Amino acid sequence: MGKVLYTDFEGIDSVIENMMDNPQLKKAVARTTLINFWDKILPQKFKRRSHPYSMLPGGIMVIACENPVVAQELSLYKVILMKKFEPYLKTLKLNVKDLKFDPKKWIR
Repeated sequence: MGKVLYTDFEGIDSVIENMMDNPQLKKAVARTTLINFWDKILPQKFKRRSHPYSMLPGGIMVIACENPVVAQELSLYKVILMKKFEPYLKTLKLNVKDLKFDPKKWIR
């Protein structure tokens, strides 16, 4: 077994603080956090049949769907999903204006 190296955590706060000064990293962390909330706003029957795929310019979140039927059903829930997403968006200071449901992006 190899040698275990220990590191003290002194100064780690300043390293993290400097990393978070990077606007691109800050945006990536916020988007990743938002993606983790997807299952919390989704009706139970869609939880394993859809997942966030990407963000398009203009604040459009692309959602990969298992098939066109799931995409169509989710599009009927779009207004409800956006309302449920709103508190998370405000907290993370993200701008998602629309959801696009795309079965072509499904990979599992």
